[in-house]
Amino acid sequence: MATTIDLANRLFPEVKETVDDLEKRFPKRNLPKGAEVTRFAPSPTGFLHTGSLFTAYLAYRLAKQSNGVYMFRLEDTDTKRTIAGAADDLIVQLAKFSIVADEGYFPEGDKGVYGPYQQSKRADIYKVVIKKLLMEGKAYPDFCSSEDLAKIRAFQEANKILPGYYGKYARDRNLTVDEQMQKLDEGAPWVIRFKSHGDHDKKTSFVDAIRGKIELQDNDVDVVIYKSDGLPTYHFAHVVDDHFMRTTTVTRGEEWIPSTPVHLELFKALGWEHPTYAHLPVIMKLDHGNKRKLSKRKDPEAAVSYFLKAGYPQKGLLVYLMSIANSNFEEWTIEHKSLDVENFKFTFEKMSLDGALFDEDKLNYFSKETIASEKADTLLPKVLTWAKEYQPEFAAKIERDPAYFAKILNIEKDRPNPRKDYCKYSDIEPMSAFFFDDDFAKITANPLPFNEKYDKEFLKTFLAALGKGMLFDVDEPTWWNSVKEIAKTNGFALSNKEFKANPDAFKGNVSDAAEILRIALTGSKQSPNLHEVIDILGKERVLRRLETAIR
Repeated sequence: MATTIDLANRLFPEVKETVDDLEKRFPKRNLPKGAEVTRFAPSPTGFLHTGSLFTAYLAYRLAKQSNGVYMFRLEDTDTKRTIAGAADDLIVQLAKFSIVADEGYFPEGDKGVYGPYQQSKRADIYKVVIKKLLMEGKAYPDFCSSEDLAKIRAFQEANKILPGYYGKYARDRNLTVDEQMQKLDEGAPWVIRFKSHGDHDKKTSFVDAIRGKIELQDNDVDVVIYKSDGLPTYHFAHVVDDHFMRTTTVTRGEEWIPSTPVHLELFKALGWEHPTYAHLPVIMKLDHGNKRKLSKRKDPEAAVSYFLKAGYPQKGLLVYLMSIANSNFEEWTIEHKSLDVENFKFTFEKMSLDGALFDEDKLNYFSKETIASEKADTLLPKVLTWAKEYQPEFAAKIERDPAYFAKILNIEKDRPNPRKDYCKYSDIEPMSAFFFDDDFAKITANPLPFNEKYDKEFLKTFLAALGKGMLFDVDEPTWWNSVKEIAKTNGFALSNKEFKANPDAFKGNVSDAAEILRIALTGSKQSPNLHEVIDILGKERVLRRLETAIR
C-alpha cells in the first residue's frame, strides 16, 4: 500500500530540498529589537492605484521609523492578468515618491538575499513546502474538472447548502493514496488542495493591528494551493513568502479580511508563527450622497498617474495620505509648524476604522503649503523635471533663463506668511505667464481690464508719469513712496479716508492708482507683490509695458 511519502515523491520527484533546508537558507533576520519587516506586494496587472500608494507608503514608513526593512515583492502568479512592463512602471512611480525598497524586485535585477522576489521565479521554494504538506497528509491532489466543480456547486445551490469545496463536498479529499496513484497513472489533470480541518459553524479570531480582535467564520474550504500551471495561488504564496522573507507586519486592504482565516490555518498547519496583520481602510468617494470605493473605471484620481500628470508635489500627496492614515497628524503639523512627514511617528492605533473620503480640497491645501514652503533652489528642479515629461514647451521656457524663473518661484517666499498661489506645478505656467514677453503679448492682444471711469488719455498720462518718476532697484517702502507721490500729483488721494471725505475732488485713492500700474504690467487686477514683480521684470521691460499699455 502506497504512503503519502510515496505520493509526494511521485508528484515532485525533482524536489530534494526540505523545509529545514529553506529555514537555513532564509534565516531569521538580525535586526534591532522592534524593527519591522514590511513589504509592498502588488500584482503587475495595471497602473499604480492611489490605494496601493497608500498601502506601500505606510509599509515603507513603518519599516523606516523602526530601523527595519521594506521590501518590494512581485506577486505575478496570475499569468492571465499580468501586463508586460507594469511591474517596472510601479517601481518607477513609487520612486517618484521616494518609496524605494531596501530589498526586493528591481527592473535591473533582485536586491537582497531573501529572494527571488518575484513569485513566478519561486516555484522551487513552493514545491518544497507543498511536498512537506503532502507527506504529512495535509494536502492532496484533486482531479476535479471545471464541470465536476460546477455540478457540486449546482447541487449545493439547489439544496440551499453553503457552496464550496469542503467536507463531504470535497470529492477527492478522501481518496486513498492508491486511488490517487491510479489517477496519476491514468494521466488525469490535477491541482493540489490544502486539507482544511476547519468548521464553518465555528469561529476563528485574530488581533488586527488597526481593528483589534476580529472574529470570523472558520475556514473549512479545501483551497487550491498549487495550480495546474505549476504556480501557487495567492493564499499559499503569501504564507510561504512572508514566512521565509521574515515579514513581521502585513499591511493590506480591508478586502483581505475574509481571507485571513485561510492564511492563519495554513500558517498553523506548517507550524509557523503568522505575521501581524494590519488591514487598512479603503479610500472612499462621495457619489450622489453615498460613499463608495475609488473606482479605477470611474475616477481619474484612483490612478496615481493623475496626480503626477497634474503636477501635484509628491510630498504634498504623501502629507495628505498621512492625514488620512493618522487622526493626530494635522494636530502634529500645527504644533511643530512643519509638514516634514518623515519626522512624524505613524501608528496603527491612530488609524480610523472607516474608509476616509477622498478630499481634493484638503489635498490642494497641503500641496499649496508644500510648494509655498520650498525655495526655488530645490523647487525649480522638481518643476523642470515635471515640465519636461508633461509640458515640454513650459520646460523650454524655464531652460531659456533658469535664473529668471527662479526669481518668479521665489516671489513672497521670504515672508512670515509666504504666498500660496500654486497647489500643483501645472498652475505655475498660466499664473506666471505675464512675466514672459511672448505670453504677455497674447494677454494684451485683448483689452486690458482698466476701470472704465478712466479714459485713455488720462491712463496714458498717468502711466507716462510713472515711467518717468517711479524709482527702481530700491526697497519696497522707498518704491511705494515714489508711486504715491506720482499718484498724488495726478489727482489720487493718498488714503481711502481722504478719498471718502471728498470723492469728487480726486481721481480715486492710491489703491486705484496701484491697480492701474498692476494691470499695465501684468494684464490683471490681481498679481503677486507688485514691488517684487517690478524687480523681476526689470526697468527696461517695465518701461516698455507702461508705454504700450494704452493703444
